[in-house]
Amino acid sequence: MLSSISPFGERARASRWWLTTSAYVVSSVVGGLVLGLLASSLGALVPERWRWSPAAFGLAALLLLVGLALDLRVGGLSLPSWRRQVDVAWIGRYRGWVVGLGYGAQLGFGLVTIITSSATYALVVLLVLSGTPWAGALMGVVFGLVRALPLVLIAGVDTREKLWATLRGVELRARVAETVVRVGLATGSLALVWAAVRGVS
Repeated sequence: MLSSISPFGERARASRWWLTTSAYVVSSVVGGLVLGLLASSLGALVPERWRWSPAAFGLAALLLLVGLALDLRVGGLSLPSWRRQVDVAWIGRYRGWVVGLGYGAQLGFGLVTIITSSATYALVVLLVLSGTPWAGALMGVVFGLVRALPLVLIAGVDTREKLWATLRGVELRARVAETVVRVGLATGSLALVWAAVRGVS
């Protein structure tokens, strides 16, 4: 995404990067909002005494740990995912803001393109567990915003050299980000186990 929509690339296509990026960020937030509302509303169909039972918390913890194991490719297994990505043919075919809206909505929703981390599935599990639409909406908005932020961070990339340097920097930090996510999954599962042991209901 960073290589597809950059100030350098948008300028070459006679598009305004700020407009494309604004559309992308807004659309990504809306996509996350829709995911949050759908998953939490689905959870709301389950009685609260079941969702907030020790068994439900234990199951959620187990799912997070399974996701973590798949991220680590334990036993050679990998995370189940679509192989679909956003259509790169849109770039150059449609106006920048249209591309921004389309890409942002898909990536902000999180489940209709390739899923690279079980953290996305973990979010859905927690959204269903919450069963509270307002909380789900808030979590979804944060998810969509975080997904969009990397594009905002390349505002000053206006040459090919700066673009490649930025992409190299992102690659170098990818392992740190993976570690942070994995620690988060482990911590989240431990918190859920603790809640289950304490008999949350």
